[in-house]
Amino acid sequence: MEQKGKSVSPFSSESRNAYVLEHLTDALLTLLAEKPINEISISELCNVAGVGRTSFYRNFETKEEILKTHITHLFRSWVNEWENIPGFPLDKGIYQMFSHFEMNRDFYSLLNKRGLVYLLKDIILDLCGFNPDQEVIAAYSSAYVAFFLYGWIEVWFRRGMRETADELASYLRGNVNGTR
Repeated sequence: MEQKGKSVSPFSSESRNAYVLEHLTDALLTLLAEKPINEISISELCNVAGVGRTSFYRNFETKEEILKTHITHLFRSWVNEWENIPGFPLDKGIYQMFSHFEMNRDFYSLLNKRGLVYLLKDIILDLCGFNPDQEVIAAYSSAYVAFFLYGWIEVWFRRGMRETADELASYLRGNVNGTR
């Protein structure tokens, strides 16, 4: 009897995982455009993504984790610049954050529409350097900055992002005419 060779996928496990993550993210965003996250079952999500439930549970515990991973990926491009340039001005970093939200308006508007803006909170806390093990003043100072920014972002989203990133950055600097 002739032995047949194993069928091997042309994708590496890293490529397969990237495929799964991309398809789960795309499927969740498609479904979120149609209905709230609590009305989306894991089975429906996996069917739309074209992946098995095992693939979902190998990567995530909740649907919200897919969104947090996507947000972290979106943030990564401008956060790298912020973190890698010593003395990077805070006002420039904040302007970049607002610009990021503006460039990804559709995604963040969807999060707002579905009541999922809270997913940004932990990412902004991390960005501001919050760590509960910090010295007391550092911990409360970084939390203050993070929640201040989060509050501005949430209000901006709820207002339909009517102001531009330039205007918001200007308001933060106390320049009421809104020019940069």
